[in-house]
Amino acid sequence: MDSNALKAFLAIVDQGSFSEAAESLHLTQPAISKRLAALESQLDTILIDRSQRSIGLTDAGKRLIPHARRILDEIHNATTMLSSGDGLVSGELQIIASHHIGLHHLPNWLRKFTREHPRVSLNLQFMESDTAYIQMRKRQAELAFVTLSDSMESDFVVYEQWPDPMAFVVGPDHELAARAHIELKDLAEYPAILPDTTTATYRVVSRLFLEANLPLRQQIPTNYLETIKMMTGVGIGWSVLPISMVDSSIRTLDIGFPVARVLGAVGLNGRQLSHAARALLETVQREGSGK
Repeated sequence: MDSNALKAFLAIVDQGSFSEAAESLHLTQPAISKRLAALESQLDTILIDRSQRSIGLTDAGKRLIPHARRILDEIHNATTMLSSGDGLVSGELQIIASHHIGLHHLPNWLRKFTREHPRVSLNLQFMESDTAYIQMRKRQAELAFVTLSDSMESDFVVYEQWPDPMAFVVGPDHELAARAHIELKDLAEYPAILPDTTTATYRVVSRLFLEANLPLRQQIPTNYLETIKMMTGVGIGWSVLPISMVDSSIRTLDIGFPVARVLGAVGLNGRQLSHAARALLETVQREGSGK
């Protein structure tokens, strides 16, 4: 079974169109179509339904996906193993980082890493953690630096993790900022500015309010913590932010409930890391999670 044909098939599945698949593999659309046709001929079955305007998988196509990914993973693993003898840390390294990690942690790591390994070409993508997990399943990167999810599936492996303590915060002119003692029921009277309901941070806060049988008044949800910090600072509502982001523009509130999330570096089970990816992890472990 030709690996290039399998790559073409998975690219069509992941990108959702022949044209975008061709662009992702730096091929022409006829070349992508030819590779798919050759794979279907070899397997003597139709994998993708071309009768609709949108890409649709046949039952055979759906069954092939996990096998195709495993075959390409093994080819990747064999290539990685065979190149281990030269000891060189080089080549392209594709990584994903959440916006918060990219802003507050990644710069220090990359400053050290690029100085020590100038032969590595970094391909860096920034996105929300939930989206990063999806892209990792599509093999769009070797490593993702994300908020670890309590619902993370078993096909991921955590290479490094560290706690990210958080605090309830308000702007300096907010009514709650002047109170000496704050409880959850006090927060329930004011709007909250929190990330989307799918995020780990929202789930942690929501669980506290649910267990206390209190309403959570979410307002203007956004996943960009710097935006949340700005809106909190001007008094639009209260929020929960990493302690590392607290400065004079916001005030912390002690409500008696410690809140934290866990950040980490994840890869895919069954897919070996390249020398460059392992070298980056070594840098992260050596430098720690601080700025």
